[in-house]
Amino acid sequence: MTAVRVSTGSLPGWEEVDRLVVEAHRDALETHEGEVATYIPRLASVDPELFGVSVAEVDGAVHTAGDAHATFSIQSISKAFVYALVCEELGHDTVRERIGVNNTGLAFNSVMAIELNDGHPMNPMVNAGAIATTALVPARSTDERWERIQRGLSAFAGRRLELDGEVYTSEADTNQRNRAIGILLQAYGRIDADPLAAVDVYTRQCSLLVSATDLAVMGATLADGGVNPVTGERVVAASVARDTLAVLASTGLYERSGEWLFEIGLPGKSGVAGGIVTVSPGKGGIGVFSPRLDRVGNSVRGQRATRFLSRSLGLDVFASDTHEHGPYPYTREKDGR
Repeated sequence: MTAVRVSTGSLPGWEEVDRLVVEAHRDALETHEGEVATYIPRLASVDPELFGVSVAEVDGAVHTAGDAHATFSIQSISKAFVYALVCEELGHDTVRERIGVNNTGLAFNSVMAIELNDGHPMNPMVNAGAIATTALVPARSTDERWERIQRGLSAFAGRRLELDGEVYTSEADTNQRNRAIGILLQAYGRIDADPLAAVDVYTRQCSLLVSATDLAVMGATLADGGVNPVTGERVVAASVARDTLAVLASTGLYERSGEWLFEIGLPGKSGVAGGIVTVSPGKGGIGVFSPRLDRVGNSVRGQRATRFLSRSLGLDVFASDTHEHGPYPYTREKDGR
């Protein structure tokens, strides 16, 4: 088999990255747009002015600004990392067939998307796909499934992540739509586990507490081929990290994924609590937290800070410059093309 070559690079020096993280934080502080999420009651009480930015490099260096260590619930960002854990267990082909990789073009909690696709969840970043993914985590019981997810996401972060019981209770009391999605998936034969138990575990995984720095380290683990650059632990295989980033690039921001790629040029995933994780393959991860959201549920300051860092650190995977041309050793006439 031909070896797979990877695209890697390097960030500027420590002091320059440190300076730019602080500058990104300062720049995004200028905006006060957006509102905190209210459809999960517990999230409505968060301080709207909290704002943290963190960058973790693949060599283990971590840079922070603002409230980078303030904790909040991971919410939908958990989908990416549970997907990686399932890919590690079941493999590329099985997960692609069972979950899918294509954007629905519809809202993250759309029931219509399920009906339009014969019950197929389509991708792991929408709620239907995330619930189906959680149900695929190998386990003999619901408690074991939850423990495996908590342990796996903690390995990505490099520390034990704890459950926010208040957020979990608040979500569990208001997640009727997700329960309906789980039952609909069962009706189509798309999940084998108890659908309500799968939804409960999914609700718990969304309620794990993280910080912007945790997200940066989790992103850097995917950027470093599945090895946590802070702890040195291999969490998933390099091929799994690649698959996860590919899915994030196409579906991580739901129906706004195209706009995200156009502006940021990197795989990313947002959460309704105000977190965003962004990954620059071979370089590092960006974690941001600000609970003021735009009308589609993405952190306003977080997007601005991420865009600043993507451009100032040279992370955009679509950006290139003109090659420095010299005399051409080959011409169409010489090589017959």
